Amino acid sequence: MVPWSLPLWNRAADALIRVAGHACTVATSALTGMRSGEPMELPGGHRSSKGGVGLSASVGSGSCAMHRIGVVSAGGGSVGGTPFGRLLRALRLARRWTIEELAEASGVSVRAIGDMERGRSLRPQRGTVTALAQGLELDEAAHSELLEALRGRPAAKPSVSPASPYTLPRGVRDFVGRHAELAALRALVQQSVTESRTENKAVRSPAPVAVLFGPPGSGKTTLAVRLAEESAPSFPDGAFLIDMRGLDVQPLSADQVVLRLLGAWGVADAELGRLSAEERLARYHATAATLRAVVVLDNVGSEAQVRPLLPREGGLLLVVTSRRTLAGLEGVHRVELGALTREDSASLLRAVVGADRTDAEPAAVLAVTELCGHLPLALRVAANWAATRTNWSLQRLADRLTDEERRLDALSAGDLRVNTAFALSYSRLASGTARMFRLLSLLPGADFGVPSAAVLADTSLPAAEDLLEELLDAGLLTASRGDRYRFHDLLRLYAGARHRTEDGDEASVAAKARLRAWLLDTAVLAGRWYEPDHGAPPPAPGRLVALDDREQAMRWMKTESDNWLAAFREAVEAGEHAKVIEVADATIWFSDHWASWGHWIEVYERSAEAAAALGDPVREATHRNNLAGAYWVGERRHDKAVDEARHALAIAEKCGDVTQQAWAHHHLGGLHALVDDLPPAADHYQHAKELFAQADEVNGYLAASNMTIRVAEKAGRPRQAVAAYDEVMDLLAASEYRDRIPPNVRDITITFATFYVSFAHLNQGRWQEAVDALRLARGQLETQGWHERAGTAHLHMAHALVHLGQLAEAETEYRAVLTMADLVPSAMLDDARAALDALAAGTPSPPTHFV
Repeated sequence: MVPWSLPLWNRAADALIRVAGHACTVATSALTGMRSGEPMELPGGHRSSKGGVGLSASVGSGSCAMHRIGVVSAGGGSVGGTPFGRLLRALRLARRWTIEELAEASGVSVRAIGDMERGRSLRPQRGTVTALAQGLELDEAAHSELLEALRGRPAAKPSVSPASPYTLPRGVRDFVGRHAELAALRALVQQSVTESRTENKAVRSPAPVAVLFGPPGSGKTTLAVRLAEESAPSFPDGAFLIDMRGLDVQPLSADQVVLRLLGAWGVADAELGRLSAEERLARYHATAATLRAVVVLDNVGSEAQVRPLLPREGGLLLVVTSRRTLAGLEGVHRVELGALTREDSASLLRAVVGADRTDAEPAAVLAVTELCGHLPLALRVAANWAATRTNWSLQRLADRLTDEERRLDALSAGDLRVNTAFALSYSRLASGTARMFRLLSLLPGADFGVPSAAVLADTSLPAAEDLLEELLDAGLLTASRGDRYRFHDLLRLYAGARHRTEDGDEASVAAKARLRAWLLDTAVLAGRWYEPDHGAPPPAPGRLVALDDREQAMRWMKTESDNWLAAFREAVEAGEHAKVIEVADATIWFSDHWASWGHWIEVYERSAEAAAALGDPVREATHRNNLAGAYWVGERRHDKAVDEARHALAIAEKCGDVTQQAWAHHHLGGLHALVDDLPPAADHYQHAKELFAQADEVNGYLAASNMTIRVAEKAGRPRQAVAAYDEVMDLLAASEYRDRIPPNVRDITITFATFYVSFAHLNQGRWQEAVDALRLARGQLETQGWHERAGTAHLHMAHALVHLGQLAEAETEYRAVLTMADLVPSAMLDDARAALDALAAGTPSPPTHFV
């Protein structure tokens, strides 16, 4: 049977690693100033939407599980901090002082020192630093080093992925005009560069923000892209563009933008999934402050979409485009774009059509520019039409535009003169190309690929690509990232109007149904790549997209997410309950690998409702169990998660489904662990084990048993924890279960059972047993991408080795923690550095209590 989506529940186990809110190790009295860590999560057990169960984790990935209930974990603390804060803490620990002792010696408040060490105070005054240096009795060289750290950037620069889907699209090669606007924007670029090089943060101005506003078709996006391209040398960390979809019914929210940008800037999805919306926003600002990059937020509909995103400091240049002035935004530089001048309009025609033709017919050029209203979009569409008809005069173009203006009804898609240019180009399309143009208006996403177009037009991939290229040549489509295409929103509206007029409702319904079926069927195939019992879909010669490996499946799911989610919503509205459930079932394991997406709550709410509509209580209980995890991971809604788990339990009890009862108890155990309510957590896990045994679900039983290890140890019952561990290992070794436990479930079970039991050994002073357990767990944790747990394993193993007197190997393990600088919290790195310093000084003092 296929296990339920990956880890909702080892977060609860990790809660138990940090339920008291301490760092990954509680230091001895010499290190009592150590700060607590930040929330994060672990993997755990899951339930398949198909009825099977299992202990699971994101196999081969460090991603955060969508359905995992999270708690605070070992080795917390936010990754990064500031160089100054890390150095200050190291200097304090070197003297074996608490924060209170440093405060007394320096005269700086406890709160201020704590904020500086955690990176929350980004601009400590030079006098404050001097007071701290005097309190620490630093020599001149150390004082200078502390001041140099103060001048440094607040966090290590992230690794920006060159393959990000939000990198800048290609700009037009025949850009003309906008001289005054570009001059104003170039001044902002210079300001951004100057500010980023200013060492004294106290005198820095906020990072500049440009708002380009103007009517549709005025070239706002083109200008923003032009600015980013020509400024590339000043922004070595890249340029990024996100379509805010401000005119849509559901425009992008600020949090969705934060998720996309942080992902583009190299922050792992596993880490994003661990953070609340507020923490993600804080991470966005901290990361943005370290970058010299351009971010274009295109097609913004309201101030609320972008206000939280305005950068506070650093070398980031934010460029916003909108049809509105966004007057509610303060401290921004507004640049208005209207129609082009007569001269620039003529230059644009000359650049596209050719100087020989335009210079030969100046009167016709003037007529064409007037008929297009001097709007860049209309001019470009008309010019592309003329450029492909070299044997036609420009006067003939002007005459055609005049004819179209006379007979064209005004549409909702903007200015009549813009529509005149559209209508002229549209009327000259071949019938197949025109039909493709109309059908493309049915695509809900911001951009699309050839396969979606082929499905809509019910044609082959080569034929669809030819039609799209014809539309591209006519200026009725634009190239997007990669091999994708996009509409200008005015052209989408125009195409939709033509579709309604020429194709009728029946053709529209059929095309949308065809696209919906293909998108959802492909989502099911791609999502099931992540289920252990599915993997690669069977060969199909007619399949329109390659799904030959997990990476291709992931790429399709993410790239087409706007489109397949819209199709999912259409299926909900159409009452296609079975299809809604099928898609939700297929994405459970995949969701563990994209926990930060932000729509999983909607998916599982709708699938639970669909199951109820079909009168299928087992499926409803299944998806309400899924929903419980989604509420915690997606929104940190503990109350809603508990409600859904209890709802699932009630439904499962009423219909007599033992397996879903077991999973509901399992989830409730994790939720109680999250709030340090250990007795009820233990009771729920015990109920889960009994019910899994009754249902003969060995994978579910393993999941509950694995969690029992950590619950028992944290509750002060180490012998019970060891007994639970032994039971898990016996089950894994039993021949009757060998074929019923998937290999990935077996591996992850061993890894985390061993990691959890190490705490029992450590807290009983059984140092060799702890070393043996951690030696086994650490490599698997790193391989599977659980970097913070791997760091904890290295650190704890090093402490145990010191207790055993094996100092050389302990030093190796401490240094292994330092090699993970970009992957583990700064507090963990500080602990490793302090321990290494103590080893070097001959005064090691490893902790004796581990939480």
